[in-house]
Amino acid sequence: MALVAGVDSSTQSCKIVVRDAATGALVREARASHPDGTEVHPGQWWRALGEAIDAVGGLGDVAALSVGGQQHGMVVLDADGEVIRPALLWNDTRSAGAARDLIAELGEGDEAAGHAAWADAVGSVPVASLTVAKLRWLADHEPENARRVAAVCLPHDWLTWRLSGVQSLETLTTDRSDASGTGYFDSVANAYRHDLLALALRISEEEAERIVLPRVAGPHEAAARGGDDVEGRDLSRLVLGPGCGDNAGAALGLGLRPGQTSVSLGTSGVVAAVSATPTHDASGLVTGFADATGAFLPLACTLNGARVLDAAKRVLGVTYEEFDALALSAEPGAGGLVHVPYLEGERTPNLPGATGELTGMTLANLTPANFARAAVEGLLCLMGACLDAVRAQGVRIEEVTLVGGGAKWACVRSLSPSVLGVPVRVPPAGEYVAVGAARQAAWVLAGGDGPPAWRIDGVERLSAAPDPAVRAAYEAAAALVAQRFAP
Repeated sequence: MALVAGVDSSTQSCKIVVRDAATGALVREARASHPDGTEVHPGQWWRALGEAIDAVGGLGDVAALSVGGQQHGMVVLDADGEVIRPALLWNDTRSAGAARDLIAELGEGDEAAGHAAWADAVGSVPVASLTVAKLRWLADHEPENARRVAAVCLPHDWLTWRLSGVQSLETLTTDRSDASGTGYFDSVANAYRHDLLALALRISEEEAERIVLPRVAGPHEAAARGGDDVEGRDLSRLVLGPGCGDNAGAALGLGLRPGQTSVSLGTSGVVAAVSATPTHDASGLVTGFADATGAFLPLACTLNGARVLDAAKRVLGVTYEEFDALALSAEPGAGGLVHVPYLEGERTPNLPGATGELTGMTLANLTPANFARAAVEGLLCLMGACLDAVRAQGVRIEEVTLVGGGAKWACVRSLSPSVLGVPVRVPPAGEYVAVGAARQAAWVLAGGDGPPAWRIDGVERLSAAPDPAVRAAYEAAAALVAQRFAP
């Protein structure tokens, strides 16, 4: 039995799974914590990966490994391969102004033209999370560090590089999915845009071309072999896959195909749709990422996710089970109560200064059950709006796979098919980014046109007639909020 390993180096922790390469059966797993904060030295990821490898029993019997990781994090290296400064993570918002500047500059002062130019160039419009905006922040706020930059990579690239034991900048590798989240990679042409890198760092295009960017490996290409002495570990028998960004890893772990979309309800909400064709959304609501198989992964993200329900539960002073029972006891539409859950501003739609609203209150409908139901419907309607934004880019959505902490709520699972308007599948809770990385590692070993067909057991399949009245009431309330908080 050949074994493969998948790593998920996320914002909060490092998870590793060891699985049977042929069937995907779990053999063992472990995790280690990352420090808090939006600025972290990559050495902390390396420490956690080492701890996770030790906790999982080592890699002596593992044939191949791939690393999935948090996207966008800016890792800058000097000519000796040393980290210049702690990485700015995707959730570090100090680069928001830099993103706006980049849009204006590419549009030569015309914001709408700038949006269109960025979307056409790389499929995404810069926001604070993208690497290109963080590089502009570096150029403007730490010019001495910017001048030392000899290579730029992403968290999963850096970890794969360290595992190889070959610390030449020229051996850095990445994959399309993670490269597509930088803001300076065209995933249609599969080529870096050195002109956009130059714009970000305020240097000439000639200077930008001298900066090393990771080689973009194919979806199942062996990126390297493990080193024979990686801090005392002999990893030389280990084949290293190209790795992937976390959203692409989750899609691969869930086995999504074109027409299938994941809705992840965690701290934030993420809609990621596998598509055979690329997207170029000038509004910036949908980012045009690539997936880990050679296709595309248009994605829409909200700031508000499962915490909407946690907040409602806290207001009601009930347990999770009691909240589920309350929400499911109310009628669809919550008696006219509508909850627009922009509790921390919102990203989709782009209303960073917005607040949440509860509308339609009367003496008759203001009950705990209706309040619970309105919170669930509001969260699902918010995710439905993300699905609509992706559909507006010509992407086919026939089924939704519901994952994340929010999928554990019985009321969410029960109401999602009618509110979202499509069949919903709910797989068992799992580390699907790490599973996707392991599945990629198995594909590297086996070769072929596609990854091995691992099966997920225990999938709950749900369907119901769509309830357009709930969506219509929500959209009317959300439109009023948008009018009031429009930038």
